[in-house]
This record gives sequence, structure tokens and C-alpha cells, in this order.
Amino acid sequence: MIDSAEKLLAGTTREQRQVLLIVDVQNDFCAGGALAVPHANAIVPLINQFSPHFAHVICTQDWHCPGHISFASSHPGKKLYEIIETQSGAQMLWPDHCVANTHGAEFDGQLDRARCEFVVRKGTHKYLDSYSAFLENDKITQTGLHAYLQQRALTSLFLVGLATDYCVAFTAIDARKLGYQTIMLQAACRAIDMNGSLERACERMDKVGVSRL
Repeated sequence: MIDSAEKLLAGTTREQRQVLLIVDVQNDFCAGGALAVPHANAIVPLINQFSPHFAHVICTQDWHCPGHISFASSHPGKKLYEIIETQSGAQMLWPDHCVANTHGAEFDGQLDRARCEFVVRKGTHKYLDSYSAFLENDKITQTGLHAYLQQRALTSLFLVGLATDYCVAFTAIDARKLGYQTIMLQAACRAIDMNGSLERACERMDKVGVSRL
């Protein structure tokens, strides 16, 4: 996977319509974080290596308020990773993570963001979670990413980051539905992979035409 990604990038260096979209490489999803994704830190050097190949780099950032609806602690009597029903549909209950203006919500310190031109913050509404960088989980509320890309005629997205089976996959699927060429660079992604979640996410991405290299 690394070789195929490097070959692809070598042939598409700094094409003006292409974007490297770095998904949620934040302290709480990295080693020692509240919701650490296994081996998350291993992708940071790769992302830093890929970044110079792109004319445009965008980062996404989970940015929750205290008491967010996705936190198990906000639902007395409920357990971590239990699924509940909300007005926007099924909601997995996670540990408190990526609380706005805390260390856990900050980007990993080793991530090179010198060329990042735009940061998309998602999950900012207390009663509405967001996995996708395009739409909150109600599938109506927009984050602003689509408008940003449209205004600049950016048409191809290369996704890296965390976690493959949640925020990366949901973002990739919405990107395809919105008409973007969408490529996930698997070597620079890591998954939670809980109860078959990675396999299901890959099946959903394949179904809508997300390329996985």
C-alpha cells in the first residue's frame, strides 16, 4: 500500500485541484489519548511525507463541548460503546474526548501543519455528533467544507487520518456522494476496528466508489 501510494503521488505532484484531507490527527486519538486509535502515531510521519505533494492541505478537528451527546458520561446509566437512539439517529457512546480548547482536542504535536490552509471543526453542537467532515450526523447540517472546496474548484480528495472506520470512512462516503474523486491512502490511516466496524466501513466505501490505495 505504501509503494502504490508513493507511485500515485509521484505522478500527481502539486496538481491544483487536488487536496490532502487530514482527518482528526488529534491528541485524544493518538497514543495516551482518551480515545486512542491503535497505532495511530505511526501514520504521522507518512502524512508529513505525503503533504508536500499537494497544492492544498486541509485538516479536520473533532471539537466537542463539555457534556456532548456522544459522551457516555452524559447519559447516566449508559455504558461506554453502547448505542442509543437520538433525534439524529443511532449514537455510539464514547469516552469524553476532543473537548474544545483542551490538550486532547489539539493536533498531534508531530503533525506538520505548516501547509494547512483550512481547519474544519466538527461535532461542535452539543446535541449533534459528527463523523463526516462534510455533514453532521443529522445529514443536514453542513460543516462548511463543501462550500470551501466548491469556491476553489477543488475536485479530488486524498484522505488520511483517524479513524478509518468512522470519521475517515464517513467523510469519504459523503465526498463521493457530493461528486468528488475520493481516494483513501490506507497506509496513512488507522482504524478502531470494533466488532467488525472496519470491514463494514470498507464495504460502504467500495459501494459508493471510494478508491482505496
